[in-house]
Amino acid sequence: MAKRRGGRNVTGVLLLDKPSGVTSNKALQQVKQLFRARKAGHTGSLDPLATGLLPICFGDATKVSGFLLDADKRYVVTCRLGVGTDTGDAEGEVVDEQPVPEFDATGVEQALAGFRGSIEQLPPMYSAIKHKGQRLYDLARQGIEVEREPRQVQIHDLRASEVRAAEIDLVVHCSKGTYIRTLAEDIARALGTVGHVCALRRLGLGPYQDPGMWTVPELEARSESGLEALDETLLPMDSALDQYTGVELADDLAYFVVQGQPVFVPKAPTEGWLRLYDRTGRFLGMGQVLDDGRIGPKRLVARR
Repeated sequence: MAKRRGGRNVTGVLLLDKPSGVTSNKALQQVKQLFRARKAGHTGSLDPLATGLLPICFGDATKVSGFLLDADKRYVVTCRLGVGTDTGDAEGEVVDEQPVPEFDATGVEQALAGFRGSIEQLPPMYSAIKHKGQRLYDLARQGIEVEREPRQVQIHDLRASEVRAAEIDLVVHCSKGTYIRTLAEDIARALGTVGHVCALRRLGLGPYQDPGMWTVPELEARSESGLEALDETLLPMDSALDQYTGVELADDLAYFVVQGQPVFVPKAPTEGWLRLYDRTGRFLGMGQVLDDGRIGPKRLVARR
């Protein structure tokens, strides 16, 4: 007989303020242990150097974590000029040093203008992309470099919040799949030098813009008052889906949906993903409009 997994059946979304110097997975495991949760996952890794917003999904909320993986993200980043590293950030080995040309805010703006909108990026070797079954960062650590295909990403907003002699603070709003380290390196190159990321903080992800975040020490302090105090930090799982239209289902339609059957909902949107609720306001899960106009349930929440 298989061993039953221990832990609580807790459901919700925690907006964790990840500290620098730890991996996203380590931060996840710390929080999962604090909550004594049976099931938890994060929504896209932050580099160990980076700090800031790392949503942790507990229980049924893991079913909607993929929607956050696909969401836009917002960062503040400091790019140090004149020094290039093999990883593109301050944790790597210095591989290049070049003089930093004199420039002013106007010169920086001219450089940044070329990186707004739809751009192509070459994924760095120090990334989690797989090549023939192996992670690129594993190959990079072995001194192996392979060809990578450029990827198209969207830079919705890019501006300099402060310009110093050898550093630039940037605000970036971008699509999923954007490599901030690569962006910083490319901007430095456009300014006539090399550069790397020396500080990175994620401030927003999808529907969570400038949210209140919880640090691990804050959670540890709350845990001293019991698990209920910790559970009060959780947001409902459908908070991760505010960008999608919500649809209320009549009782008969809700019945069929929870059985996994597509339904036709009068006056509902005719395309895309939808949040589905019963008449009491209980979140049932996500649905997707099918070719015939019916709504097909795709990510249902377990009934309690």
